[in-house]
Amino acid sequence: RITFTVSLPMGFKGTHMSRFLEILLPWSEKPLAEEEMDAMLTEALDRLHAEAAEVSLAFTYFLEKKAPVSGRTSLLDVDASFTGRKRRGEPMQFELGLAMLFTSLCPCSKEISAYGAHNQRSTARVRLRYREGVPCIYIEDLAELLERQGSAPIYPLLKRADEKHVTEAAYENPKFVEDILRDTVLALRALPGLAYFSLECENEESIHSHNAFAAHEEYLKQN
Repeated sequence: RITFTVSLPMGFKGTHMSRFLEILLPWSEKPLAEEEMDAMLTEALDRLHAEAAEVSLAFTYFLEKKAPVSGRTSLLDVDASFTGRKRRGEPMQFELGLAMLFTSLCPCSKEISAYGAHNQRSTARVRLRYREGVPCIYIEDLAELLERQGSAPIYPLLKRADEKHVTEAAYENPKFVEDILRDTVLALRALPGLAYFSLECENEESIHSHNAFAAHEEYLKQN
């Protein structure tokens, strides 16, 4: 999914809609990353006589996952996005977005229950922006960073021995949604050159009619 916007000059009644597609179509069969998005936005500023332009590319990305015991490999689909923002005469701001799934297990439920504890699928949604000239983290590395903060990873394909391993690993690593958020914030702060991040963590509660949610946003000093 593509979202493409520009600022409208004061003397213009409306923008030139056809030019958006004329700019986008030549890129439809080419790789797209920071450098290419910068070129796309520069063209948009010139052809649409705009002072600011933004393009966001939302897509499904597939990560290869290996089951912890059997070693069976499969593909995990995650939601990712590239966003570029550019003002005339200024460097482009590039933002990476990722939503990563994992398992969380409730510490309170484990503490008070004689048998087991409630656990659920959880999601961390993050958006990152780096300082100018600093290369962005790879999607694979960011996904690994995010899933490490949960109680246990999620896998598309598990055999019985793998299921045993994952459920026991989660039981030994219980976390509230606030714990996951705090641990993820600390991990993100440690990334060299990171300028800004926003983070949302959500547990799809298995025994409640509501979800548990926590969020944080931060501008970082030079690190």
